Amino acid sequence: MAQDDDHQPDETADPVIDPWGSDTIEDYRELFEHFGIEPFEEVFDGIPSPHHLMRRGVIFGHRDYGRVLEAMQKDEPFAALSGFMPTGEPHVGHKMVFDELVWHQQHGGEVYGLVADLEAHSARGMSWEEIDEYAKAYVLSFLAAGFDPETGTLYRQSANREVQDLAFEIGIEANFSEMQSIYGFDGETDVSHLQSVITQAADILYPQLVHGPLPTIIPVGPDQDPHVRLTRDLAARTRYFGVTRAYASFEADSDELELLETAYSTREIYAEDAETPRCGEAAAWLDASETDDPKTKAGAIEKLRNAGKEPLEPRVRLLVRKAPPQAFEALIEAVEGKKRVYDAHIDCFDLELEEAEQLARTIELETGGYGFIPPSSFYHRFISGLTGGKMSSSVEASHISLLDDPEVGARKVEEATTGGRETAALQRELGGQADDCPVYELYAYVLAGEDDELAETVYRECVGGERLCGDCKTQAAELMREFLEEHQAKRAEWEDRLDELDIELMTDRKLGR
Repeated sequence: MAQDDDHQPDETADPVIDPWGSDTIEDYRELFEHFGIEPFEEVFDGIPSPHHLMRRGVIFGHRDYGRVLEAMQKDEPFAALSGFMPTGEPHVGHKMVFDELVWHQQHGGEVYGLVADLEAHSARGMSWEEIDEYAKAYVLSFLAAGFDPETGTLYRQSANREVQDLAFEIGIEANFSEMQSIYGFDGETDVSHLQSVITQAADILYPQLVHGPLPTIIPVGPDQDPHVRLTRDLAARTRYFGVTRAYASFEADSDELELLETAYSTREIYAEDAETPRCGEAAAWLDASETDDPKTKAGAIEKLRNAGKEPLEPRVRLLVRKAPPQAFEALIEAVEGKKRVYDAHIDCFDLELEEAEQLARTIELETGGYGFIPPSSFYHRFISGLTGGKMSSSVEASHISLLDDPEVGARKVEEATTGGRETAALQRELGGQADDCPVYELYAYVLAGEDDELAETVYRECVGGERLCGDCKTQAAELMREFLEEHQAKRAEWEDRLDELDIELMTDRKLGR
């Protein structure tokens, strides 16, 4: 979740994303296929005054962002959080995350920005002196990007005892085999690195520790998705109760539930009494029907036959997960209407799924649980380095630091690789390749700001052959000079006000590397 500079995908049949690797993700479609990330365009229409990174397709995917949008639209509480690993100077690629957090703050979110110093120390071997220097640089640039510290929260992992205590508690729900599967860890991975991963999960859940359960958006690059997936799993494992649909006393998986729903909805065809269809009747009907998955069908039929004359009846099931006995008793008492109580679950016949989820969360909170809502996330494309590949703080020529002298930043743009053709004549004939041009990305991601017309004009003139790379880079270089001058002026304004912030930028930790 901490915004780092490097990434390396594992191009196998079962890929592993490494948040501390070194290359780019070559095919973003892999993320949809293998990791369950949904296209961002599916939720775009519901976004109020979308940010230019949303409008231009830089933000390309999401997990469960609709939950956050619903809160935003209803003026209900929600949070946004991301972290920054202080391993080098912040560059224009990091500005995307600053902007995404600020946009959510402007739309009513409780925004958290954290310095992932424990991760930088354990996973990247940074000394505490180096971490202090870069932490200040990130905080100043975040403030210069528009973050309001009076309504938002800044903190360092190493100084936040609540986060560390939460990490200890949720770490009980994780194990090394899982870390191996998600991150590719092996026997050489040190324990502090493992600890920093669980701390990041605690960071992601921290807004809910402060405010109680609320939708939380984590804007990140796709290389940070492992942290999001792990945290969603850990949030679910800490819950006292699970909530699902059911049609009989037996348990069914999601595919079997679809068949049971079909059987119930067509009960008038086969049931002697359509008001009270029997499981055995549904089994016979299902056995004679055609389905695409014989294995799922066979499993559902066996369970229905075993249930015999038990009524097939839709209900919501509240399952005990981590609930202590007093919490289960309180939930039994709280469920109104028709219900059946079993040793480890309650079947509710008069509650909708959403009502049951809210009731379970309320009882959990009242009896000492967390009640976490799974965090949401969205993903932005990597900004290309000026020399190709991903922009990285560790490769001087590839990036423009937000601390670069404006003249230096402008010169780097002038010297950048482009998507232009070999000659001006070919450029005019064939057009440029804006989709593969680091300079065009600077326009789209940073330099055009909210000016969509400028970004569209640059793209159209490039691919149409009207715009040559020399003139394009000259314009981009001037815009970069202006951007850096403005950004650094705002940093300077904040530098004299750092003592107003509720965050310690210097640490007395001097042990370790």
